[in-house]
Amino acid sequence: MSHQGAALPAAPAREKESTRRGTTRRVAPSPGGGRWRQRLEVVFFVSPALALMAVFVVWPVISAVRMSFYRWKGFGPMDDFVGLRNYERVLTDDVFTQAVTHNFIIVVASIVVQLPLGLAIAVLLNRRIRGRGLLRTIVFVPYVLAEVIAGVVWFQLLQPNYGTVDGIISAVGLTPPEQGFLGTPELALPTMFVVLTWKYLGLAVLLFLAGLQGVPEELYEAAQLDGASWWQVQRRVAIPLLGPTIRTWCFLSMIGSLQLFDMVWVLTGGGPANATTTMATYLINQGTQGGNYGIAGAASVVLFVIGFVMALAYQLLILRRDSASDR
Repeated sequence: MSHQGAALPAAPAREKESTRRGTTRRVAPSPGGGRWRQRLEVVFFVSPALALMAVFVVWPVISAVRMSFYRWKGFGPMDDFVGLRNYERVLTDDVFTQAVTHNFIIVVASIVVQLPLGLAIAVLLNRRIRGRGLLRTIVFVPYVLAEVIAGVVWFQLLQPNYGTVDGIISAVGLTPPEQGFLGTPELALPTMFVVLTWKYLGLAVLLFLAGLQGVPEELYEAAQLDGASWWQVQRRVAIPLLGPTIRTWCFLSMIGSLQLFDMVWVLTGGGPANATTTMATYLINQGTQGGNYGIAGAASVVLFVIGFVMALAYQLLILRRDSASDR
């Protein structure tokens, strides 16, 4: 009994001692406060990009849609409301129909021609050959050049009678077109596509090279151990693994072909006889050149709808498998 009575007062003394020393306790932050802090951080960092997008993308689209319902010459208030009449004029205009046809021809030709050509060049440049770095640079340099500079250079090369291309054709004993390649309606669009291929092929080669270098070396070695030749390794191992890269490039090529403007405007301006007109050159001719800003606004809305529908369909039908595989 005496021992128990002596031990009881010791506990409060230890509690006081621990209180004097001061024990620090960590208080866990509330889940609600952390979520709000993350949301505020996201808003803070995303707001500048959203503001720029609203000013330079959303507002111009809204302005073009509003403009498309008026007959407007570019100055003064827009008070001559015509409803859907501008859209009717655009969709029934043979020049605009030709422009849409030219855009789709370039879309299909880019995929049919540039895809196998860029893939073949990328496969060859992926091998260990002498001067590989220099060859890669030569292939990629045209893509780095500004469209205006490249267009002016090709415009000089393709001049009839005294251009470099006509000189080479005459030197080998052939007769160049009398009006030149860009001045002959039947040859203008194919010539334009050759220039576009020269200009943008480097992007395809660069993307395909990046995809090929991402293929593990173990797969190449395993295929070679099984007796596969170099071509069989490329066809059965490397190229199938480039599926996501190829689909991404096709998407970029499609959108770029629908928005094609710079090279066409510098080389031909859409001529001769509207043989190279695109949707972008059509709306510029109607707006800036012709002063029909209502028709140009309607054409720009049609171009936006066509591009948006094609991009959405491509995303749902083709790119969806890549998104599903990443999950």
